[in-house]
Amino acid sequence: MESQTTVPDTPGHQVEVDSLIVGTGPAGSSLACFLAYHGLKGLVVNSASSTADTPRAHITNMAALGPESECFRDIGLEEELMRVGHGGEAMQHTRWCYSMAGEEMARVYSWGSDPRRKGDYELASPCEPIDLPQTLLEPVLATHAAQKGFRIRFNTSFVSFARDVAGRIVSTLYDEVLQLHFTVRSKYLFGADGARSRIMKQLQVPMIAQPGKGVAINVLVRADLSNLITHRMGNLHFILQPDRPHPLFGWLCIARMVKPWHEWMFILFPHQQARGEGPSEEEYAKHVGALIGDPSIDVKVLGISPWNINEIVAENYSSGNVMFSFFRYCLGDAVHRHPPMNGLGSNTCIQDAYNLAWKIAYVEKGLADPSLLESYSIERQPVGLSIVTRANEAFGHQMKVWESLDLLTADPEDRNKGMQELGLSTPAGAARRKAFQAAIKMTRHEFHGLGIEMDQHYLQGAIYRDDEPPSATQNVSPNASARVLEYAPSTIPGRRLPHVWLNVPCPEANVSTHDLAGKGAFCLFTGPGGENWKGAAAKVSSKYSVPINAFSIGYRQDWEDVYMEWSRVRGVEESGCVLVRPDRFVAWRSNELLANEEACEQKLGMVMSFLLKR
Repeated sequence: MESQTTVPDTPGHQVEVDSLIVGTGPAGSSLACFLAYHGLKGLVVNSASSTADTPRAHITNMAALGPESECFRDIGLEEELMRVGHGGEAMQHTRWCYSMAGEEMARVYSWGSDPRRKGDYELASPCEPIDLPQTLLEPVLATHAAQKGFRIRFNTSFVSFARDVAGRIVSTLYDEVLQLHFTVRSKYLFGADGARSRIMKQLQVPMIAQPGKGVAINVLVRADLSNLITHRMGNLHFILQPDRPHPLFGWLCIARMVKPWHEWMFILFPHQQARGEGPSEEEYAKHVGALIGDPSIDVKVLGISPWNINEIVAENYSSGNVMFSFFRYCLGDAVHRHPPMNGLGSNTCIQDAYNLAWKIAYVEKGLADPSLLESYSIERQPVGLSIVTRANEAFGHQMKVWESLDLLTADPEDRNKGMQELGLSTPAGAARRKAFQAAIKMTRHEFHGLGIEMDQHYLQGAIYRDDEPPSATQNVSPNASARVLEYAPSTIPGRRLPHVWLNVPCPEANVSTHDLAGKGAFCLFTGPGGENWKGAAAKVSSKYSVPINAFSIGYRQDWEDVYMEWSRVRGVEESGCVLVRPDRFVAWRSNELLANEEACEQKLGMVMSFLLKR
């Protein structure tokens, strides 16, 4: 149970805001951007002196920039983020090598660059994945939020919260510059304060936790590798040096591009026997130099950041009281913690924020009952559980690669023997190559996990499924491992709206279904014969004062199904309809037109009433 402490409603150093967001990471900053897009304002605080100074998360998949919620594309930030991020060849491969300058053992295509997978990625989204480190992402988001009305305060620590006599949340903060405490009175408190979240600790939310897998160390360095990378293109490089004495602080290593090709993160995995004081910067620099393998390249250590390899997810993401109108929500690393495999960390944080923002906005504008907010945890917690599980599965797959070469053994002779056997024309060599290649093949679930990126869907929450046949929802789970690699577009309620390119009879620039949906509004898609749905949408929109955009897709309709993809994925008859939420998830669908416009209006009105809890 959370603390029930209350504080008196007395004057003093108190600030009044609607929303207080604690944390300026991907979760907190993106939430501020999304709320600001809906015209809401508030305060964002962070105990640090600036946005992220280490590039922890870096892969921004299409679900964050584009389709899953079409998050940043929806609020007009996609182009700016694409300018500061890196895609294309910079993300072409993942490699296993002796050193950055040395021999290579294996490589795989990554992030949609495989010729056999490019079509899957292009069909799934109007966007491309990019490598966008937190050091570049967070300043863009924080600046945008500030320009749109949110106040951002650094050097400001969250201490605790309580409730005042009016039932509002009163948070105690500490200004580390002025060295004084002050309070913030708010309706909403958002905990985006990371893995050591004080808000989660005070809420005492139970955590689902598996045993940790140790510690890793991020060593950020400046080292110009541009002369090495031409034929070693990629943003992830697993460095395997079995014949070298392994320092306990750097038993294994992944080199990760931060800024092509002069800034890198060397992720070191210490031996379990590593104890005591950490090595000096000089020792880190020396070890990184050996991992690069070219003594002519200067290495300067910019930062050192240890982190825990966790498998933790909160049992629920929210706490509040609708009757007394106070709400607390947690998102991002505060509620799900896992290794960075599959690039799911910041992406899931951003999608948490996008899911929550439209619901907050609809409640604040009187378009929905506050009980709609209960769907946030119902929808996002199972997704959090699935990505925590998947990221740790992917970490296990990397362990299999290391195990296939005996790299985890302490004996350097055994480690070297495993690597040497790869080149032998002997039964032992053949067996070693088979095991190594099988382990490498399994990593495609990490580097081409299109399903886990794009097919995170909701089984319950703010969706209406009563009109669905039982077969539509059978054997569907957000954590189905078979769906890791492949994304199957669908309009089943709870799934993300499929991306399809559309045009007009006299062709102009293609437009995605995602560009028609979103923008803070519900969207209804129908086709030839479904005119009554459009009329019903206009009337229900007026009745509920809720924006509902309606479009007909098909031959000589509002939009032409130029590639005939919509007819393939829409899942209903031409005269049916698909209703999409503001976050581009399907809320409901009708297989065909009902008897008349009045019947369509009654049905659509009932569905909207259910969704908005009105």
